[in-house]
Amino acid sequence: MRAIEYAFRQGAASLWRSRGAGVLAILAIALALVVLGSLLLLTWNVEQLLARWTAAAEFSIYLADQATSEQRGAIEAVIDQSGVSAGREYVSKAQALTRFRREFAELAVLAEGFDDNPFPASIEVRVAPAAERDGRVDALVRQAVTLPGVADVRYDRDWLARIGGGLETFRAAGLALAVLMGVAAAVTVATVVRLGLYARKDELEIMELVGAPLAFIRGPFVAEGFLQGGIGATLAIIGLWMGLAVANAWWGPDLQALLDGQNLRFLPVRLCAYLVLGGMCVGSAGGLVAAWQAAPSPASR
Repeated sequence: MRAIEYAFRQGAASLWRSRGAGVLAILAIALALVVLGSLLLLTWNVEQLLARWTAAAEFSIYLADQATSEQRGAIEAVIDQSGVSAGREYVSKAQALTRFRREFAELAVLAEGFDDNPFPASIEVRVAPAAERDGRVDALVRQAVTLPGVADVRYDRDWLARIGGGLETFRAAGLALAVLMGVAAAVTVATVVRLGLYARKDELEIMELVGAPLAFIRGPFVAEGFLQGGIGATLAIIGLWMGLAVANAWWGPDLQALLDGQNLRFLPVRLCAYLVLGGMCVGSAGGLVAAWQAAPSPASR
C-alpha cells in the first residue's frame, strides 16, 4: 500500500510539473476514446433499434389477384398449424391502398394514375420469438412460396440480417481505427512520462544507490500514465455526452425518424466504465514503457 500511495503521489506531482506536455497526452487519449466512444454510441443505438425491429419481426404473404377464398383459407391454415405465428392479419387490396396513401402521403399521387388498384392483398404474420430461434420461420417461408394463390413472400429478417452484417463491418473498421489511435496515444503518454523521468534522473540514481525497490522507482511513472488516461477518458465521455445533447437538440426530429421515433440515447454506465478503464490501461501502458527506462543498471544492484 505504501508503494501505491507513493506512486500516485509522485505521479500526480510529476503530472502537475509537466502539465503543459501532459495536456498533449491527455488530449491524445481523449481523442482516441472519442472515436471509440462515437463508434460504440452509434452501434449501440442501432443495435437497440434492430432489437426492437426483431422483436416485432413479421413476414408478409402477398396473394395473387386471382387467388380464391379457398386458397386464402388454405394458406391461413398452414400458418396456424406451423406454430410460427403470434398473430396474423389479412390486408385487402383496398386496405393496402389506404395504408399507402396514409403512410406515404407525398407519394400518394403515384397511385392515382392506375385504372386498377396496383396493390396486392396480403396476409401479415407476426412471428413468435421462439420460432425465430429454431428455424421454423424459414421453413414456413419456403413452404408459403409454393402454395397456390401466393404471388410473393417478404420476410423482414432478410434485410435485418443485411443491416446487421453492415453494422459488423462498420464496427470492425471503427475498432481498428480506435486501436491505432490508442497506440498513438500510448506512445504520446510514454514520451511525456519520459520527460519526467529525465527531470528526476539524479533523484532516481540516488534511489537506486540506496537500494529502493523497483516499485518505488517505476511506480510513479505508471501512476502518471494511469492518471493521464483516466482524465482523458473522463473528458472523452463528457465530450460525447455534450455532442449527443447538441445532436438531439439540432437534429432531433430527423434522428427520431431514422430511429423509429426514438432519440439517440447515451451509452449505458457499463460501457462508460469500460471506456474509462480502457483509457487508464492505455495511459498505464505508456507509463510502463517509459518506466523501463528507470530500471536500475546491473552495476547498481
